[in-house]
Amino acid sequence: MDVSREKHRFDLMPSNNGNALLRNMRKGWQLYLLMLLPVLYIVIFKYVPMYGALIAFKDFVPTKGIMGSEWVGFKFFQRFFESYEFWRVMKNTIYLSFYQLLVGFPFPIVLALFLNYVKHKYFKKSVQMITYAPHFISVVVMVGIIFQLLDPRTGVVNGLLQFFGMEPLNFLGEPAYFKSIYVWSGLWQNVGFSCIVYLAALSALDPSLHEAAVMDGASKIRRMMHIDFPGILPLAIILLILDTGHILDTGFEKVLLMQNSLNLSASEVIDTFVYKVGLASTVVNYSYSTAIGLFKSVISLVLMLFVNRLAKKVGQEGLW
Repeated sequence: MDVSREKHRFDLMPSNNGNALLRNMRKGWQLYLLMLLPVLYIVIFKYVPMYGALIAFKDFVPTKGIMGSEWVGFKFFQRFFESYEFWRVMKNTIYLSFYQLLVGFPFPIVLALFLNYVKHKYFKKSVQMITYAPHFISVVVMVGIIFQLLDPRTGVVNGLLQFFGMEPLNFLGEPAYFKSIYVWSGLWQNVGFSCIVYLAALSALDPSLHEAAVMDGASKIRRMMHIDFPGILPLAIILLILDTGHILDTGFEKVLLMQNSLNLSASEVIDTFVYKVGLASTVVNYSYSTAIGLFKSVISLVLMLFVNRLAKKVGQEGLW
């Protein structure tokens, strides 16, 4: 008899859960109303535009619309793959993206770990302000600063080289220097702002762990390695997975502004190639540019899924 009652109660659980959800929604309707705005934003500006991805498979003519245009399948994908620029563009994009990830991912963690142990209040705040401030400089202004610093005739860097008896260099005219200038200037601009989330995670760690480590005579380096770093590792893995999802997004504006005819062999990436061939040419080809953009998005999605699965295999938290 008790077993049958328990089974009957278990069968009614889904409906009870549904009623509980409705009661909670009625009780906290203000919160659900606030949540409705970002949900609508995501649906309207993120999911609805996915319909436009059909342009990549059609010979799109604006006057005919998406559905009225001729279906051509993978014609524009094949055109991109067979383009003489394909391998150069892909090599530059992948190299620049992984270089940026390799440099830009660990430095905010290191900065956060060291700032966490700074006891002098004003010194810590000064370092935070100095490292945060460049993040709020616009891309155009940042590139202008780079031009001024690296100018072959009046730049500070070449002035120092000449002071030590060296010949001035045209940094932005040499393809070999482009990627390093792009990546390290980006690190200077964003490292302080990127470490904020790690500082927040470090502040949430249990202080008793550090107290016990100090009692055992552990140095600050050992506390970093055995308490702080394991504590922020799950967050770091999540951010790494998210960064992998944007691995081919190299920052269109900055690359285009730093680009010139001399460094083009090293600075032409997917985003600038799409802009020039698909949108800035004499005959605008929406289908071609959409096909390249969709290809880039699919590659990024595959990489993110792979890294997420790899993280779960090694025992770390994934996005899902």
